[in-house]
Amino acid sequence: MKSIVVKYCDAIKAINPNWLGTVSGNTEEEIVIDWNGQAEISVADIQAKITEMETAEETAKQVKEDLKASAKAKLIAGEPLTEEEASTIVL
Repeated sequence: MKSIVVKYCDAIKAINPNWLGTVSGNTEEEIVIDWNGQAEISVADIQAKITEMETAEETAKQVKEDLKASAKAKLIAGEPLTEEEASTIVL
């Protein structure tokens, strides 16, 4: 699981790829962002981006699990796999 600092850094970089500041703190309440002279992004926007990114990660994880299940079922049934399904079981 990513630390809150990493989540904030990733979200800020996703919003502004040119950001060169720093984030410190151990909890969301303690977060301190050094914008390094760049335009600030609201905490609400950063938190929304974190949620969006976490949702995307969970969706990708579920898609992969679904493809693996589909590949297993097709293998058991002797059916051909799609390239995506084969990729989930051959690394």
